[in-house]
Amino acid sequence: MGLTFVWAMGKNRVIGANNQLPWRLPADLAYFKRVTMGKTVLMGRKTHESIGKPLPQRRNVILTRSMEFEAPGCEVIHTLDEVSLLAAQEEIMVIGGAEIYKQLLPLADRLHVTEIGESFEGDAFFPVFFLEDWKVIERTPGIQDEKNIHPHEFVVYERLS
Repeated sequence: MGLTFVWAMGKNRVIGANNQLPWRLPADLAYFKRVTMGKTVLMGRKTHESIGKPLPQRRNVILTRSMEFEAPGCEVIHTLDEVSLLAAQEEIMVIGGAEIYKQLLPLADRLHVTEIGESFEGDAFFPVFFLEDWKVIERTPGIQDEKNIHPHEFVVYERLS
């Protein structure tokens, strides 16, 4: 139960450019799939629109202020209270975007971040968080190859207290 964030970011905290990922990193997509499969994923409307369809084999929940918004194959919620109710029942994987991360970061219990060792141009940034509030519980170096050209590592943080 609780909120677990999943995201990738460059050294300059960039997480998106024009509602897309500004890098190609298949290892990150595989990691994302592995940690979210079979779980409830929570995203904002813009993230849902960038994906274009519900993520398969996951319960897709969209948080939006728009009361008219509908998304076939997804559940739509409108308040942080509704997020809290969901998180009290099961682990919720928060997958973006920037505004959702900003609103929910104070409530997060665990962070799964792909830290990419380069800076990128972008217009969406992960909010600043203080590492002293978190403990690294897992750090796995990513393998660079012809398909995964950017240096990267997968890091899992758990909130202290």
